[in-house]
Amino acid sequence: MKYPSLVLSATDEENSLPQSYNLTQNFPNPFNPSTLIEYSLPEEGFVSLKVYNLLGEEVITLVNENKKAGIYTVKFDGIGLTSGVYFYRITSGDYTLTKKMMLTK
Repeated sequence: MKYPSLVLSATDEENSLPQSYNLTQNFPNPFNPSTLIEYSLPEEGFVSLKVYNLLGEEVITLVNENKKAGIYTVKFDGIGLTSGVYFYRITSGDYTLTKKMMLTK
């Protein structure tokens, strides 16, 4: 007797990993008081994700560690910061990208 298949869908785990580095626009933007930042890593490596103010001064380090390949989401809480423009930058291996976000109160 044959049993019906119980697998509804399956993906090859290797193919589900990101194919390239990516840093998405934070959401929501503008935000008050918190926002989400998503990034993708195609390979394992050291990741640094930092937030800077308009003067280029580091406000906070959100990620500063080795990460496996995958897609990650980080919550940034702007409580205690003034309204204005902030920048967030990811660095991993040779990849660096900076994006702008706005905190409104």
